[in-house]
Amino acid sequence: MAAFNKVILIGYLTDTPELKQTQTGISVASFTIGVNRRYSAEGRQETDFINIVCWRQTAEFVARYFTKGKPILICGSLQTRSWVDKDGNKRYTTEV
Repeated sequence: MAAFNKVILIGYLTDTPELKQTQTGISVASFTIGVNRRYSAEGRQETDFINIVCWRQTAEFVARYFTKGKPILICGSLQTRSWVDKDGNKRYTTEV
């Protein structure tokens, strides 16, 4: 069976994207979007906060034209990373 990893999200930026450069000069922008979920069993609307990372020209475009509170459509793939923190605990994060 073939694998398929594609995510399409529409949400609002929770903060202005932060543009940085890698040591080799590649642009990278990191930000979080809030995506409303359908109402929960209790009748409340829930919001999921999803971490986004984009690279190169896309990172520069997002940093130039998007600010906190603006709507945005994201199309990408889901990725999970892990690392060991300073206390020796293994940590995980999932991002698009």
